[in-house]
Amino acid sequence: MSLLDIRDLAVSYDGRRAVDGVSFAIEPEEVVAVVGESGSGKSTTAHAIIGLLPGNATVDAGRIGFGEVDLAGWSERRLRSVRGTQIGLIPQDPANSLDPVKTIGAQIGEVLRIHGHRDQRWDRRTIRRRVLDLLARVGLPDPEMQDRRYPHELSGGMRQRVLIAIAIALRPRLIIADEPTSALDVTVQRRILDLLDDLRTEYGTAVLLVTHDLGLAASRSDRLVVMKDGRIVEQGPTAAVLAAPEGDYTKRLLNDAPALSARPFLDPPGEPPEARPATGPAIVVRDLVKEFRVGRRPFRAVDGISFEVARGTTHALVGESGSGKTTTARLVVRFATPTSGTVTIAGAPDDRRFRRHVQLVYQNPYGSLDPRQSIGKIVEEPLRNFKLGDRATRRARVADLLERVALPKDVLARRPRELSGGQRQRVAIARALAAEPEVIVLDEAVSALDVTVQAQILDLLEQLQRDLGLTYLFISHDLAVVRQISHTVSVMSKGRIVETGTTRQVFTEPRHDYTRELLAAIPERVR
Repeated sequence: MSLLDIRDLAVSYDGRRAVDGVSFAIEPEEVVAVVGESGSGKSTTAHAIIGLLPGNATVDAGRIGFGEVDLAGWSERRLRSVRGTQIGLIPQDPANSLDPVKTIGAQIGEVLRIHGHRDQRWDRRTIRRRVLDLLARVGLPDPEMQDRRYPHELSGGMRQRVLIAIAIALRPRLIIADEPTSALDVTVQRRILDLLDDLRTEYGTAVLLVTHDLGLAASRSDRLVVMKDGRIVEQGPTAAVLAAPEGDYTKRLLNDAPALSARPFLDPPGEPPEARPATGPAIVVRDLVKEFRVGRRPFRAVDGISFEVARGTTHALVGESGSGKTTTARLVVRFATPTSGTVTIAGAPDDRRFRRHVQLVYQNPYGSLDPRQSIGKIVEEPLRNFKLGDRATRRARVADLLERVALPKDVLARRPRELSGGQRQRVAIARALAAEPEVIVLDEAVSALDVTVQAQILDLLEQLQRDLGLTYLFISHDLAVVRQISHTVSVMSKGRIVETGTTRQVFTEPRHDYTRELLAAIPERVR
């Protein structure tokens, strides 16, 4: 008998069908990956299993067999007896899934107190021991210190690991992992997935992996379920689907996934030696240091780094959370002041006009746009701020920018909430281009996007660079994406640059152990 057996599941939101006729099964100790773009119904399917759909959702039909019972007809009270003890959930968003006013240890301990087995004694000392063990198992350093910290004191990756600790606390038979590693670096991602593999082996735990990361699904699942528009378009053993996909949609997903499609390296464009002194690099960073006061002792987030970015090229800063790459980006765009060292942007003035020369595209397309403004007003804002052109000129410029980032004219009057994640990120790029900058800093600009949308945005960035001669500083933890878009790379660890070179050199001839560790954590095809 299958551990989970879903048959003809149908779910609607306010009468609109979101999942239609979905059927698949999961065996004990098996990993089944459900893949697809945003809106494909994969998360709705996962949340329907344990009755965590929003209030406007209804399960219209189908069977959700868990062992010998059908969960589809269960009340909320009965479902509580299954959640945590039998089925664990690793939610997607660590920022909104933890209680901001409770310590990490208290939140993990709460799971043990509320859902713990009656025949096991969970006194305060036992709970604390178990909490510290769980924090250590998910790879958090110094568990005793993390136990006393609050969610806002942890990075996104660390918060995600706390959610995984909560999900595995009671050793459930099935873990539903909804984008469990989307916020994690490649090495941490591998550690977490190895942990889930260990739990499978040790406790016979099965995993339903919901993800848009085809590389992750390919390397970690036994079977693939591909969803589109609420329906399953293809499913089967992972190796078979990857080797010979039957549907056009599956083929497109595989082709767009950076981790599964090794493209040629981008070599820095050549220029005659006599031209180099005249143009010079677009960005020059020298001996940059940034310290933060933590208690009585300063914490050095960026520790004496130096690099250059040639005009019209893309330089990537890669490293794990806490390596200093985002702090470096903030120093480059002058959102923070360095403790020492210099950042020189060729041709950029020192006054407020600096913002015309250097722009930033943020990681989160959902949080970086004003929800009260129309798309037209958002893109026009830099033009108004710098008093560029009259109203008619600005309106024409906005229309041109939207066309350049491949958005239809009808989005002008719409609000951000009416757009998909990929469309919002296109708006953010259009806004960054409005003042005609020469340098754009992209901080994890595609990490929150589906693979097909991600591929479209990367192609757009390459096209804009060719057309406008833009220089990019690209911040990312995704080495597969870095391989595809960057000409040169600097690898950061603990605030320092441990290796710099062309993308080809760094990927094919890594010199530092840390770089080799990063490369070992990504799928074989893109190394």
